[in-house]
Formats: sequence, structure tokens, C-alpha cells
Amino acid sequence: MKHIFLIRHCQAEGQAPDARLTTLGQEQSLQLANCFNDIPIDYIVSSPYERAYRTIEPLAFKKSLSIHTDINLQERVLSQDNLPDWLEKLKLTFDDLDLCYAGGESSRQAMDRGIAVLDKAIRTDAKQIAVVSHGNLISLLLKYYNDQIQFEHWQALSNPDVYQLVFDDEYQLLHMERIWQSFKGINSLRR
Repeated sequence: MKHIFLIRHCQAEGQAPDARLTTLGQEQSLQLANCFNDIPIDYIVSSPYERAYRTIEPLAFKKSLSIHTDINLQERVLSQDNLPDWLEKLKLTFDDLDLCYAGGESSRQAMDRGIAVLDKAIRTDAKQIAVVSHGNLISLLLKYYNDQIQFEHWQALSNPDVYQLVFDDEYQLLHMERIWQSFKGINSLRR
């Protein structure tokens, strides 16, 4: 069996690719690493965005692992335009996966590039894989495996957040569960 831990980055200063973790986000990254003490992670792949990479850095250090980066885990661009009603427009993309705004990518396009990364990771020799990305992309990856995932699930994600996906030897999903809240110490990290 393969276990993928989909991890949303810790609290950050903004949305730009070079946005850093806040002081709280740095504390969260250390707590996140501690939460994985008893889980033998053996492969890490991350969005190249600063906030994602820094989220997983303490865990990589603790487990003596390299962090593989993949541009396909970067956050989805909804549009190149400034959309005052972006939240409503984002919601529509959960119902119509092919809806695409100017200069952006559709939900399906983002989902496909993210799933390609998961498929590649699943086919490695690793058994316990940490995948670090961003809220919109993670919610779309979850939707790929469970069409019941909607806009409200994206809204309910926290920074950080962790979902565990368990696959059989034929790479079929057996189980998907949000586990961040079950990790010890979560109440001290929530805002």
C-alpha cells in the first residue's frame, strides 16, 4: 500500500510565489514536522513556491530527506485579471471544471497537472509520500478522487492542513481522510 499525505502550506504573508511564512507559519512548520514523528515518510515533493517549500523543510531535515520540487504543484492561477468577484468565479469552477477565465487555467487543467505529480510519486518505490501544495490545487486533487468535494471544502481548509490518501498495489484509492485535526497539538495552531 501507498500513503500520500497531501499537505497545504502553513500560514504565509501572501499569495506571491516568493511569499514567506509568517512567524506563526514557521511555528506551524515545526509542529507539522513533529506530527510526523511516528510516520516513516520516505519521499517528499513540493510546490516550488517559498511558502510550500518552507512548510516541509523542517520535516525533510528531521527525516534526512531531499525535497523534490515540481512546478506542477504550484497554485492554480484563476485569471491574469484582477477579479473583484473572484470568490464567486472560483466557486463556479467547482461546478464547471472546464470553465476558464482570461489568462488562467480551468479546474480540469490544474487537476490534471497535479494528478500527474501524484501518479509519478505513487509509482516510485516510496511507501509514505508527503506532497506539499496550495489550497485550491489540493481541493481539486481531492475532487478528482471524490466528486463530492466542492467549493465549501476548499473554504474549510486550514493553513496548514493534511489529508491522507491510501492506495492499493494497483494504485487504486482505498481511503481518503482529513487527518490534520487528529494530530496532537492542533488546537494551539488553529486560528
